[in-house]
Amino acid sequence: MANKAVILLSGGLDSATTLAMARRDGYDCYCLSLDYGQRHRAELDAAAKIALSLGAAAHRVLQLDLTTFGGSALTDPSLAVPMATHSGGNDIPITYVPARNTIMLSLALAWSEVLKATDIFIGANAVDYSGYPDCRPEFIDAFEKLANLATKAAVEGAHCRIHAPLINLSKAQIIQQGQALNVDYALTVSCYQADAAGRGCGQCDSCQLRQQGFSAAGIPDPTRYR
Repeated sequence: MANKAVILLSGGLDSATTLAMARRDGYDCYCLSLDYGQRHRAELDAAAKIALSLGAAAHRVLQLDLTTFGGSALTDPSLAVPMATHSGGNDIPITYVPARNTIMLSLALAWSEVLKATDIFIGANAVDYSGYPDCRPEFIDAFEKLANLATKAAVEGAHCRIHAPLINLSKAQIIQQGQALNVDYALTVSCYQADAAGRGCGQCDSCQLRQQGFSAAGIPDPTRYR
C-alpha cells in the first residue's frame, strides 16, 4: 500500500506542482484547501479541478474565516492589493496573511494524524516569492520539530515529515518540473484578485512572478488574464 500524505493545495501554480511531485513519489494524496475569506473563490474552484486532474485520493475544503482578524490585503477589502511591488527587497508586502502557513500546516497536521499519515507537503518557496517569513526553510524545519512534539502519533513513534520540495527552486524551475509531470497550469489560479472566472489581473505581485517564471522557463504562459 502507498503511504498517505496530506497536501496543502491552494489552487495556485506552486501547490499544484507540489501535488504532482508527491504523486510522482508514490503517495496517496489527501488534499486540503482553506477557505479563509480570501478575496475570491476562484482559487478554491481551481484546487478542486487540480485535485481531480492529478489523481488525489481526496480533497477537502476547510472553512476558517481569517477576515475576523484582517491585517492583510487578501482578507481585508479596505486594503488595496498592491500592483507589481516585487523588488526582492526585505519589505514584507501587505498581501502577507498573518500566520497563514502556520495555521494551514497545523490543520494539515491534525488531519494527517487522523489519517495515520506521516507526511505533509507544502508548496512554500524561498527563491521567487514575495518575501513572506513563513516561506523560509527555517520555518519549515521549526514546524517539523513542533509537529513531532505536539501529537500523540509522534510521541508514539510515528515521526512526521514536512516536505517543501519547491523551497529552493526558482519559479522557472518549478514550472519546468511541473510540465515534466503533466501539470495543467491552465487550471491553476495565482492572482491575488482573480475574477469569478479565474482570470488574473496580470499586474499584482503574484501575476508578475508567474509571468516571469513562464518567460524564464521558455514555456508559453497558459494563464487567462482579464
